[in-house]
Amino acid sequence: MAVSRREFIRGGVAAFTVSFTAPAFLSDIARAQGARARSLVVVYLGGGNDALNTVVPYQDSSYYSRRPTIAVPAGQVLQIGSDSAGNALGLHPRLTGLQSVFNEGRLAVIQRTGYPNSSRSHFQGLDIWGTANPAMSNTTGWLGRYLETVPKDSLSGWATTREVPRALLSREVSVPAIPDARTYSFASPNSGAEALNERAAATRIASHLPVDQPHLAFVNATAIGAFETLDRVASVVSYTGSVAYPNNGFSLALRTVAGSIVRGTGTRVYWVQTGGYDTHASQGAAGTGAYGNLLGVFDGGMAAFYSDLRNQGLLSDTLVLQFSEFGRRISENGSAGTDHGAAGVMMAMGGAVRGGIYGTAPSLGANGNPTLENNGGDVRFETDFRSVYAKVLDGWLGANSTTILGSDFRAGAPPIV
Repeated sequence: MAVSRREFIRGGVAAFTVSFTAPAFLSDIARAQGARARSLVVVYLGGGNDALNTVVPYQDSSYYSRRPTIAVPAGQVLQIGSDSAGNALGLHPRLTGLQSVFNEGRLAVIQRTGYPNSSRSHFQGLDIWGTANPAMSNTTGWLGRYLETVPKDSLSGWATTREVPRALLSREVSVPAIPDARTYSFASPNSGAEALNERAAATRIASHLPVDQPHLAFVNATAIGAFETLDRVASVVSYTGSVAYPNNGFSLALRTVAGSIVRGTGTRVYWVQTGGYDTHASQGAAGTGAYGNLLGVFDGGMAAFYSDLRNQGLLSDTLVLQFSEFGRRISENGSAGTDHGAAGVMMAMGGAVRGGIYGTAPSLGANGNPTLENNGGDVRFETDFRSVYAKVLDGWLGANSTTILGSDFRAGAPPIV
């Protein structure tokens, strides 16, 4: 059954505002549930990442002829070898940390990921990746459906954003949106014993779950879950990490995730994102351009997170899965940027990841090329993104991917774990 954001807000949060005066911290609550086990950290690059300048086919002459100003020079790419078709590939020069992880065998690069008839809409595209259903992009999320299968806990999922993404939406499970653990607290004008008394009173009020008022019962249950998470989230605030994280929002969100894993909050699934990848203009080619700066932020956070968890002995229990809602067009536009395209690139990182290059690079010559679509303007997908989800669900989380995804995508799944 379809679930729109408007319906959720009208049916759930609105009931809360008229039925119960909420503590301020609950404005960041969206859903929660939980248990222990391996951790999955989903990293979303918002805006449509340019896969061809992330993983560069530096020996394809058409790459350079179709991108005369934004192509990464062959001498600057960070070589990572060749795919199964013999295409030589390298990472963007700002991805030095990820190259090191790749060389350690703990980074999987999955080329040409997507789905048939790719949506070039940011919002619909993200919803499709969130639901894992191109035909019904307004249903519950694949991660939300996964969390419905594990023991109930108030912090089994954690979105480090102000809004819970479609991927974590569920009809049965609530996941909190906690962008800043420092501000996730019971808001009271008082302190000390009086504040504790107010929290206890609010907990008692929320414990009433009227069966004849399902919306109020849902919101009160959500409030109870929020109260239960307060102390666990607070334990993460003091975490600084075993390495220095770059001072930007993306890296600090990953540090919070690392703190949650180290402190044992019981969270199974985390959502972290960084934006700016809608690079229609002035993209730049290598280290100093706007796109290079984006990848520098991405690389710095990922490398710090990897090193931190390795130092803490928790890397083998953690899987990072990166995606973007679509790739970008092959040819640069008149503004030295790239427009919305089709297939993109996914990455998986972690101590149990079977690193390497999965899938094959496209041949970028425009005519009569089966690896391209849209009259040779876009990269055609080779690996259905849902097959990657299937491998993560079955091979990492120990779930039933066929049930959660609504179909069997295991046959095309790359063996990343």
